[in-house]
Amino acid sequence: MSDLCQKSPEGQNHKLTSPAEHTQCSSPRQSKTCGCLRPSCARSLSSQSRLDEETQKRADAENNLVAFRKDVDDATLSRLELERKIESLMDEIEFLKKLHDEEIQDVQVSVQTHQLKMEVESTNRPDLTGALRDIRAQYENIAMKNMQESEDWYKSKFADLTDSAKRNTDALRQAKQEANESRRQIQSLNCEIDALKNTNEALLRQMRDMEDQFGNEISNYQDNVSRLEEEIRHLKEEMARHLREYQDLLNVKMALDIEIATYRKLLEGEESRITIPIGMGMTNHVGDRDYEKSPRDQPKKPVVIKTVETRDGEVVKESRTEKDSGRRGKEDSDN
Repeated sequence: MSDLCQKSPEGQNHKLTSPAEHTQCSSPRQSKTCGCLRPSCARSLSSQSRLDEETQKRADAENNLVAFRKDVDDATLSRLELERKIESLMDEIEFLKKLHDEEIQDVQVSVQTHQLKMEVESTNRPDLTGALRDIRAQYENIAMKNMQESEDWYKSKFADLTDSAKRNTDALRQAKQEANESRRQIQSLNCEIDALKNTNEALLRQMRDMEDQFGNEISNYQDNVSRLEEEIRHLKEEMARHLREYQDLLNVKMALDIEIATYRKLLEGEESRITIPIGMGMTNHVGDRDYEKSPRDQPKKPVVIKTVETRDGEVVKESRTEKDSGRRGKEDSDN
């Protein structure tokens, strides 16, 4: 978003001249559009930062899910191993039961054999009955003791395996719950990410539209500036032409003024030469024309010669020269 701010119309109008900058700055529409763009840029930056945070959360959740899956796999393997151990122990218990039953049967057979022998020999050895009874009782006690120990060992092993299986089942259930919770969080984060992506795309489209609009306005401003510069160039050329014409006319005027002054001097000299004899011969008319002033009594007006030097339509040097032009009042009266 910082690139968009750097590519704003103010940076692109840096090459324009001062009239274009004045025209651009005085556009209320562009100022209003820039004011609307700043909150959009701020919202876009906030959405981008939030998108980055949500992406990081999603990555963390995915990592946790991978770890949970690994734990679930380990727990499943442990459960399967324990089930195999339980099956092997059950088989071993069955084998021990069968072995115990066979031993009991062997003991019973041997006891019966001894009983038969004792019955056969009872006639000869009546004292062996008590001994056989004692031996039978000892064997029965040994068999009962072995059976009790086998049952206790089986019960303890079965209890241990049951507890271990229960613990593994609880761990597996907890891992499944955590995996489901992580999956729900990932789904919610995916929804938020999709919403943020849509918002970001809308803001990008809006920024592109505004960039196109600003580009069109800048093109119009540049066209206006080019047109104004062309008009200024034409005006300068026309001004230079008028100044040249004015200089030419001024030179002509000064030449004419000099020529008029020369003719005036000649006329005044000729008039003074002619009017002196007439005044001496016709004295009666002097009284009638005493209100008129002699041409010599009129003040002489100087002729100002103004020289103007121009360059590229601009005045670079100006000079004034005064010359005596004779008595202008006489010329006016003659005319």
